[in-house]
Amino acid sequence: MATVLVVEDDEYVRSAMIQELGRRQHAVRSAGRALDALREITQNPPDAVILDLGLPDLDGSEALKMVRSVSSVPVIVATARDDEAEIVRLLEAGADDYLVKPFSGDHLNARLDAVLRRARAAGPPPVLRVGALSVDLNRREASLGGEPLALTRREFDLLAYLAARADRVVPRKELLTEVWQQSYGDDQTIDVHLSWLRRKLGESASAPRYLHTVRGVGVMLITPT
Repeated sequence: MATVLVVEDDEYVRSAMIQELGRRQHAVRSAGRALDALREITQNPPDAVILDLGLPDLDGSEALKMVRSVSSVPVIVATARDDEAEIVRLLEAGADDYLVKPFSGDHLNARLDAVLRRARAAGPPPVLRVGALSVDLNRREASLGGEPLALTRREFDLLAYLAARADRVVPRKELLTEVWQQSYGDDQTIDVHLSWLRRKLGESASAPRYLHTVRGVGVMLITPT
């Protein structure tokens, strides 16, 4: 049994999926809007998400991008767009699988079982440790010396990205692309978040312990000696 979040604005389709998934003993939650779904994913993480692309408040591809910025939960995209280029784009954007509407209950459950098997085989996301710093990717929690750090979503994303690449320089352009999901932007955005993050780590730019700026190149999270 898994906890599945169904994101679908059509009440008839949503009810049918809830009924079918419930019949297979899954615990099902639902949302009719993208922002409600994002709130559910961050506050009560499900084991898998079935995401409709035709949502009223946000384009499904944008919703997928936002989900991927906060969670690695398996996502099956449900779409009426039977277009190969579109499907490839969605898979490259972070979808784990897709269903083209209309689909049967058996088809839905087969795809869901497959993504759940892959997720379970991969195991839970690791807890990253750099010196006394611990970053739990699954719980989206970080601590320093056993003391919890009160981080904003973006601060956590930045810290997690750097911790996964500890002891190597990460270019600023890469941070903008991967953490902020922007192909271009103002370096000041990075500097501001680094400043806030340093403060919470108990250090400063003039006396860094973990976060080091490599002038003209990027940022590096190092393991203190």
